[in-house]
Amino acid sequence: MKQYCILLIIIVTGLNTLAQQPDTIFLKNLLQSHPELFQGILNHPTHNEVQILYTQINRDKNNKPHFKSYSYRLNPKRYFYPASTVKLPTGIFALEKLNELKIKGLTKSSAMITDSAFAGQTKVKTDTSSANGLPSIENYIKKILLVSDNDAYNRLYEFVGREEINKKLKKYKLNNTRIIGRLAINDTGEGTKHANPIDFYNGDKLVYQKPALFDGNDYPMQLDNMLQGKGYLDKNDRLVMQPFDFSQKNVYTIADQQMVLKRLLFPEAFAAEQRFNLTLADYRLIYKYMSMFPPESIKPTYNRPQNYPVMSKLLFYGADSTAVPDANIRIFNKYGDSYGYNIDNAYIVDFKNKVEFLLTAVVQSNEDGIYNDNKYEYATVCLPFLRNLGQVIYQHELHRPKKHLPDLTNFKFNYHTVK
Repeated sequence: MKQYCILLIIIVTGLNTLAQQPDTIFLKNLLQSHPELFQGILNHPTHNEVQILYTQINRDKNNKPHFKSYSYRLNPKRYFYPASTVKLPTGIFALEKLNELKIKGLTKSSAMITDSAFAGQTKVKTDTSSANGLPSIENYIKKILLVSDNDAYNRLYEFVGREEINKKLKKYKLNNTRIIGRLAINDTGEGTKHANPIDFYNGDKLVYQKPALFDGNDYPMQLDNMLQGKGYLDKNDRLVMQPFDFSQKNVYTIADQQMVLKRLLFPEAFAAEQRFNLTLADYRLIYKYMSMFPPESIKPTYNRPQNYPVMSKLLFYGADSTAVPDANIRIFNKYGDSYGYNIDNAYIVDFKNKVEFLLTAVVQSNEDGIYNDNKYEYATVCLPFLRNLGQVIYQHELHRPKKHLPDLTNFKFNYHTVK
């Protein structure tokens, strides 16, 4: 009897594990049913490094979300460069750190004055994009979510510190991810381990001093595809004819990206200890600026034509400067683009038709096999693919029957107010 019970437990555990695995057939069939849109990618998906994770959301009678996932070529051991998508968890961890410090007077709107203490570090004393001309965690988060500002991410990376960022990733079981460097400043080697000292002020009053930090840890990961291409341009624009090495760069898999988004947008679906340590105001700040179009922002201000509405919306709109946004649709997302990769991690909502779904995808095009030459086929290959993918999934969702229509009130905002 005892052996029978043990066997039953093993079988049930195995079935539960199997049930949690994404369906791998649906998306393949869906893509193949639209050869006019996807044939080029389908002919050589490995060459374009495509990975997709689509999650349906089914609400119960109490509006609690339940998830069913579908994947295409999902592989946590296959490397792709995550680019700016790492900015979202770093911003979340910055807000968490504020809440966990519990220092009287220290808030996300406190002036954040960054100093330097190691070779290559830079100082920040002002921020003309903010309402008061001073940098703050709040304004940095806005800039990350609105236009994927690199300096804003770097400053939050310095505030949280590399060691704490990676401890948080493990805490939330994001085991296939590491964040080990700043972006767009050639942050390599010893410099990535050092984080600047930062002082926080309310007016003239110093409320907190964050010391310089050093992270002596290494975060080795052995993945396929970390050596890519046939050559690259070095920092002096000299052509080096050998594969480009990604082994010391950030890693952020598609499944982990969507898990961060899911935990952020639907905390009620997670046990209390697995929810982010965010206040209601923190959640509202992130939701609002994730879904806001840059020209809608008052401070920071982003004017057309350089900053057009859907510049940050790769899935569904393909970041098309001529696209007219649908008034009923909002996209809560964080995208990335670099080294020929386009990535988008999105929650797409249609308030009128009660549609909602999660979609995360990566695609790459680098036909000449040379890195750092700024010759990538974003506009002709990657962005059309992501636009078409989002549109096809959306059309499927429009006609998918639902037992309970979602109450989407939590995701509605007045985008024409400062806060």
